[in-house]
Amino acid sequence: MGAPPDPFAEAAAAQRMSLVRQIVAGGGLTDPAWRAAFEHVPRHLFVPYYLGTAWGTTSGAYERLWCEDADPGRRDRWLRGAYADTPLATRVRDGELLSSSSQPSLMALMLDALEVTDGDTALEIGAGSGYNAALLAHRLGDASVTTVDLDPEITESARRHLAAAGYRPAVVTGDGARGCPEHAPFDCIIATCTLPSVPAAWLPQCSTGARIVAPLSTGLIALRVSGEGSARRAEGRFLRTSAYFVPLRGRAVPAPGRPGRMPRRVIDNDLFRFLLTLTAGSLDPHEALSLWERERHPQRNRFGVTVSGDHQWAWLDDPEGPYAWPLGVEQPE
Repeated sequence: MGAPPDPFAEAAAAQRMSLVRQIVAGGGLTDPAWRAAFEHVPRHLFVPYYLGTAWGTTSGAYERLWCEDADPGRRDRWLRGAYADTPLATRVRDGELLSSSSQPSLMALMLDALEVTDGDTALEIGAGSGYNAALLAHRLGDASVTTVDLDPEITESARRHLAAAGYRPAVVTGDGARGCPEHAPFDCIIATCTLPSVPAAWLPQCSTGARIVAPLSTGLIALRVSGEGSARRAEGRFLRTSAYFVPLRGRAVPAPGRPGRMPRRVIDNDLFRFLLTLTAGSLDPHEALSLWERERHPQRNRFGVTVSGDHQWAWLDDPEGPYAWPLGVEQPE
């Protein structure tokens, strides 16, 4: 038996095209294949409900917007919100955000950074609502996409959403830090959760030349995999944009050191907070500040990461240069 008719299909199509035009106007979706995916995949089917900040409050309380709300005004707000260029909280437990649907323009940027070609296989870490997996499946085909999440409730929900939208990639319940060796090798890995470092299990599951795009610190790292066997290596730079995601479940993300007595303009600066997080455990905050000022407030894309054997490090400008800091191997919480 097929899925029931979608009562929001016509209105959603108009909202979807408006979202695509907005992303394109901002410089995104330059690849026609990804633009077609965003034009076709119905995001509202992946967020039948989500949590937004309650109107008229400043307490951070959530209100639930739902596709089956009896109030037509709230249903309209739900649909418009589903196609807003904003992240949507989809699962909160005891005040902690566990899962969300990422901001569409940021998703478009990450997918473009994967540099996929026809026939590539993809591994997604963090199934979320299933929307990103659907975009990948639209571009590469169901059989070429695997999405992994630690929480069985999240994977079951993502599987239902994907089926409702007509997509059936592999949805696996498991630890994303371990990848998915039974479906390897992969030509690209994309993570939608913040990492403390690059999981050691990922590189052996990558084909030579594979691309890894993942949130790290408060940015997005784009790595290229090279070499074979013990010589396997991954290296690349951060994209210019900031990025804030839910941490990878089961892995602690290092907290930046306490800045102590520093000017408010420094503590509140997004680029300095990025450097603090990237060098947590390696540089004293005041050393980080000296470097940041000496290098004239470097943008994220001057920083990079290298993974080689059992070692990985972050660096400024040159992986073999004077400014480099070890990234600790991730530890269970």
